[in-house]
Amino acid sequence: MFQDMPPDQISADAETLPKIARARAYHGRSASDSLVPYRNFGTLLEMRASESPEKVFLIHYDAAGDREELTYAQVNARVNQAANVLCQELGVRAGDRVATIAYNHADTVIIYFACWKIGATVAPQNITEDDQRIAYILRSSRAVIVLVREEYLERAERLIRGTEEGLGAPQVRQIVQVGGTPRPQYLHWGTSLARQSETFSPPQSVNLESESLLVYTSGTTGAPKGVVLMQYNMLVDARGISDWQGITGNQRMMCVLPIHHVNGTIVTLVTPLYVGASVVLNRQYSSSHFWQRIARERVHIVSVVPTLLQFSAEYADSQAAIGNSIWGEGVRAEDLKHFRHLICGAGTLAVALVRRFEERFGVRVLHGYGLSETTCYSCFLPIDLDDESHRHWLQDYGYPSIGCPISSNEMEIFDPAGAGTILAPGERGEICIRGHNVMKYYDQRPDANRETFKFEWFRSGDEGFYEVDERGRRFFFITGRLKELINRGGVKFSPFDIEEVLLKLPGVKVGLAVAFENDYYGEEVGAYVVTEEGTDLTEAEVIKHCRRHLTFEKSPKVVIFGTDIPVTTTGKYQRLKLRDRFTAHRATQFKA
Repeated sequence: MFQDMPPDQISADAETLPKIARARAYHGRSASDSLVPYRNFGTLLEMRASESPEKVFLIHYDAAGDREELTYAQVNARVNQAANVLCQELGVRAGDRVATIAYNHADTVIIYFACWKIGATVAPQNITEDDQRIAYILRSSRAVIVLVREEYLERAERLIRGTEEGLGAPQVRQIVQVGGTPRPQYLHWGTSLARQSETFSPPQSVNLESESLLVYTSGTTGAPKGVVLMQYNMLVDARGISDWQGITGNQRMMCVLPIHHVNGTIVTLVTPLYVGASVVLNRQYSSSHFWQRIARERVHIVSVVPTLLQFSAEYADSQAAIGNSIWGEGVRAEDLKHFRHLICGAGTLAVALVRRFEERFGVRVLHGYGLSETTCYSCFLPIDLDDESHRHWLQDYGYPSIGCPISSNEMEIFDPAGAGTILAPGERGEICIRGHNVMKYYDQRPDANRETFKFEWFRSGDEGFYEVDERGRRFFFITGRLKELINRGGVKFSPFDIEEVLLKLPGVKVGLAVAFENDYYGEEVGAYVVTEEGTDLTEAEVIKHCRRHLTFEKSPKVVIFGTDIPVTTTGKYQRLKLRDRFTAHRATQFKA
């Protein structure tokens, strides 16, 4: 039914499109009034290669620990070769969508940048997702080419050509092999790259409004929604991140997060390019290599998620137990004098965890917040806080503050039950964002866009509040997903409140509060607990501990112990996926 409609009308109706445009304004300044000085992504890369050709941009460590180093000039030359392959051998044009089934690798970075030089859109796939979901995304994205790492070729064939229920993406014209020994049935990326020119001129116009990235939400229910980001979204958010964090061209960042997600892509690829800095790209996070590579490569800032703070703290304990330094064998405190801080977001950060980490390592955590729909980060803790103020905003409100809005957007707290009513300091409501980093829209989802932009702001679906400091700065807090709030007999509880209490109990490694269906109250409070190794906690002990700190109504009534935790690839706990583990207690009436 969409074939005869204008492209924008496929995704949003005539009433919603103006609301989206107003949601993309920043303090009344239209998104067409650019905050960045570049015409498009390609001109920025060309400028960096011309100004600093011998400067190292990308250092890549593969799974075996082998190191590759590329200068700005070398990256630009490879990107031009890649763009020629895409245009001349694969027929990719501006506006086309190109999917990747890959992982963190220099090749993947080159592919992304080449697509953006052409004006094509990258649709990265998360290889940890199930087959049906990836196949759905490939179909929904309308990708014409899929570039696949050699080890995933058989899976890609099944996903794209398969006839099983839920599989198949018939619009894909070609599968391209990336890496490995060439197979005769595929065009081999490396072979094609080598025979192309190191210069490139886009055959079609590319501008800041050109679509660049199509990422899909990792919601726990319903079909994933495709978030459409433009080149301007990427560059203006990189500008806001670099300005706030004080990132300059003489600094080096490190990427340990997957670059199929906006955090890894925007924070530690696009932002360094924006300021002319360097990046160390790891195949994935490794506790044993984390501090070693920060020391060896003289890294200043790393972007992480809360689960990696947990892994790093546990690794420090294990190293200390065998007589090594807490950073690992061969790494001393003086080797890290250049290191500035960690950026942390994309998941639930507990006060107890951030306190443990900062006290253990003496390193600041700059907590922040953002969504794919707002390109990446929308706010951070200020970097100019003194130690006392930093601890205050992280520890004294029951939740670590996610900080203040960056220069790309504004933030407010709306009453989710009202018609766009803005709430006062301290009042809980829905976190809403407006600014130049707000997405173009959800792809082909007029229903979702209508609801999301109904107040002419982007509605995050997250509950939060803000407080004001003596300088008038608004410090925001997130208290949970609105859909994950526990509604017990009409009274709503944030799972974060309960989880802070669970984590205070010695022996609890992870404690999640879960709303489960109950015949008496609609929903009841459950706890899913992962214990520390060697700990023998009982359900009665957990419940007794919670009752000392919480009312009966808010305390968990059932405790389920386990070892597996459903999370997204960015480390967000998926509480809704734990509900079924409490079904045996649906008909139980719990009494004080």
